[in-house]
Amino acid sequence: MAETDRTQVPRSIDGVIDLLASEDYLAGRSLATVIFLALTMKRPLFLEGEAGVGKTEVAKVLAKALDRPLIRLQCYEGLDISSAVYEWNYPAQMLEIRLAEAAGQSDRDRLQRDIFSERFLIRRPVLEALCGQPGRAPVFLIDELDRTDEAFEAFLLEVLSDFQVSVPEFGTIKAEEPPIVIVTSNRTREVHDALRRRCLYHWVDYPAAAEELSIIRRKVPGCGDQLSRQIVAYVQKLRTIDLFKNPGIAETLDWATALTELDRLALDPETISGTLGTLLKYQEDIARIGGGEGQKLLSEVKAELLSVAG
Repeated sequence: MAETDRTQVPRSIDGVIDLLASEDYLAGRSLATVIFLALTMKRPLFLEGEAGVGKTEVAKVLAKALDRPLIRLQCYEGLDISSAVYEWNYPAQMLEIRLAEAAGQSDRDRLQRDIFSERFLIRRPVLEALCGQPGRAPVFLIDELDRTDEAFEAFLLEVLSDFQVSVPEFGTIKAEEPPIVIVTSNRTREVHDALRRRCLYHWVDYPAAAEELSIIRRKVPGCGDQLSRQIVAYVQKLRTIDLFKNPGIAETLDWATALTELDRLALDPETISGTLGTLLKYQEDIARIGGGEGQKLLSEVKAELLSVAG
């Protein structure tokens, strides 16, 4: 793709697949289809799934591949409008008022218009996303929306339906060109239907074994073929166990990178026990897999890979 065309969205599903692959993100056709539709229809895309399956990465890759600014709103409990949308620069406003009083200005209406003008408006991620340049509108990532409360979720309805924000003292600010909006959720709580209706939806699942192997080969090229296959088979089996938190593709890549840094060519019980902290994030899971159950899994993995090779 020529440099001058980088900001243009793909015109086909295959174009989306190629665009993401150019930044080492391997997307299945169903995900590529909904991304294509979101870009074409200029609708927000709501990605839901377990933590670590690559939802946030979609926004990062799109921003990089399309040469667009990435604006990220990291959601958390208690997130409010002043942190997410805008706030006024109160110290500067107070200084302006004192200077006006010292100069003897008595026109209160004019002073009010001055202190509530754009030069005193501090843009937070939501407002920043709506003020992008036409032809290069940003990618706006609303990450982990399920961590916020329902009141903030309700506030976002105006943003996601009309791509505008109402500032009482200033007026309505509307995007000249809608940003590319990616909303993610780990489903720690249900997001309201009203917000879902404003978005296209896709559930991002754990990758299949063949896809996960391709991702390791692309992202961790130094990882040997035998080790890569064993890692994928082991992780795939782990996801069938009732763990507190199953490893996502992010953890798989961390484990592959760690084992490569340790110059390992194959899995063995000692190596697994010593590196489980890169793959599992809860002590209960580590204790369980670090013992006999982990060795049993390894034996099953090696037997299955041997039978496939034979």
